[in-house]
Amino acid sequence: MRRGDLDRFLFEPGDVVLALGQDGLVANVAKYLAGQPVIGLNPDPERVPGVLVRHPPEAAADLMADLTRGSARVQERTMARASLDDGQELLALNEIFVGHATHQSARYTIALGERSERQSSSGVIATTGTGATGWAASINRQLASPVALPGPADRDLAFFVREAWPSTATSTTLTAGRIAGAQRLRIVCELGEGGTVFGDGIEADRVAVDWGQTIEIGAASRTLRLVG
Repeated sequence: MRRGDLDRFLFEPGDVVLALGQDGLVANVAKYLAGQPVIGLNPDPERVPGVLVRHPPEAAADLMADLTRGSARVQERTMARASLDDGQELLALNEIFVGHATHQSARYTIALGERSERQSSSGVIATTGTGATGWAASINRQLASPVALPGPADRDLAFFVREAWPSTATSTTLTAGRIAGAQRLRIVCELGEGGTVFGDGIEADRVAVDWGQTIEIGAASRTLRLVG
């Protein structure tokens, strides 16, 4: 099965998934699973970092045998979930982006706990511990006070607002932090058109957001079960 077939493939509860390719393939497949273990196989270790595809292809048989015996090491990696007030949802292993489809300025109200403010920015990113080594890490390095990023199995997420712009109608005090445990980051769209939510950098697999719609982002109940 190829990457483009994932959204049409029915995974059975007892399946073991072998992902052969780049690290991003594991992130792509994770949102279609419901607890099935994933073995990441790296066909080109000189070019592929192997953060999620950790094993050579020839190790697949031994890892399958370990799973059968119950001796395989399986890590539960936290996933992020964005839920809209119309019932739509989106899952991601690395990060979720909320903003304008063209990455131009987006207007919205953002809230976390008791804090809330109207903002204009290039979008909001909420990252898991798995995604904390990628896009989020690049943003975090530019901050005067970097956020303590979560680990892959932590239930916390971190969030970052890209290029927030202060004005008479918008503020820039709630631009980075942790979404702890059962907390939810709440975003109310103020875009007449172009509002979008997508995960793991896959803009083609996005959810459109209209004016006044609410998006809540937090840790998903579902996790990725990564072998090895």
